[in-house]
Amino acid sequence: MRESRTGTAISVGVVAVVLGATLVMALFRPDGRLNALDLLLPLVAGAATLTRLRHPVAALVVVTAAVVAYYPFARLDGPLLVLMFVVLYTAADRGHLVAASTVGAASLLAVGYGESGDIRHIDDSMFLSIMGWVVACIAFGGVTRNRRAYLQEAERRAREAEHGREEEARRRAGEERLRIARELHDVLGHNVSMINVQAAAALHGLKKRPEEAEAALRTIKETSKETLRELRTTLGVLRQVDEEAPTVPADSLARVDALVAATGLSVRTEVSGPLGDVPTEIDLAATRIVREALTNVSRHSGTNEATLTITNKSGHLVIRVDDDGPGAAYTEGSGFGVQGMRERATALGGTLEAGPRPEGGFRVVADLPLPS
Repeated sequence: MRESRTGTAISVGVVAVVLGATLVMALFRPDGRLNALDLLLPLVAGAATLTRLRHPVAALVVVTAAVVAYYPFARLDGPLLVLMFVVLYTAADRGHLVAASTVGAASLLAVGYGESGDIRHIDDSMFLSIMGWVVACIAFGGVTRNRRAYLQEAERRAREAEHGREEEARRRAGEERLRIARELHDVLGHNVSMINVQAAAALHGLKKRPEEAEAALRTIKETSKETLRELRTTLGVLRQVDEEAPTVPADSLARVDALVAATGLSVRTEVSGPLGDVPTEIDLAATRIVREALTNVSRHSGTNEATLTITNKSGHLVIRVDDDGPGAAYTEGSGFGVQGMRERATALGGTLEAGPRPEGGFRVVADLPLPS
């Protein structure tokens, strides 16, 4: 809209200057002899120039025809040629480069043919100057059009890039929400299951074996405390609370002894290789797999004993949980616990195998690749 108003103002200004100059030349002509073309052709060319933005090709044809007829047949030699330069530039700027080149060449041929007779209105230097102005106007119009197209393309790409960044931000936010939801599911599912198992054990031994009931209640207390702490930590991330991070993450292989103790199982733990340099993301996934596998032992195996082996060797972190209980009746991949462990492993480029052992019981093996 602003460009249209500016172009219209320029058109009115140029036409007013050309017509004003033509009128002044007519008033101060020494002999005062004029014909109808001296006034008619400038008016026609001026009116056509005012429509150059809406009808660039039509304005180009009308103005050029008026200019070609003006100089041989009119008595005045007014500055009507300026209007032809303006419409030539406009046609090229609006994308009609072929039309501008064709009309410009035709006008030069017509002028050259008209000046080939005995009576000449312009000399050779003036003709060459006109030719140069015609070529310059067409070329300048093509350049401005290309520049405008380049700026529009750059603006379009900038909008697409901004839209892509917004989409990426929304995608990352969605992935983060899913990750936090999974963390909450794992924490609450494991700890609530453990509380349920320990509560059942406490009720069963409350009268006959009160010392075991006391140990189970103590485990329930510690597990519920751990659950509340992890829940507050996770919700703190959601609320973007800036709290001081602990030296060792709450879920880490460095705290595997505390994790095993909270299960209430008799677990024999074997660690081979350093665990302090394991990346945080892999450390967290490995800890979750250990926790879920031990939860399955307590819920499904029918035994109170298990073996946990953690090996960091040759660029791989291998987690293995074995039990020899009689209750491992579910097949490989069944249940949401095994599915969740497998999703964690595959998300890091690793693998997870879960199924009955040939010698009896159940085995979970996760192989997580470590970055070199």
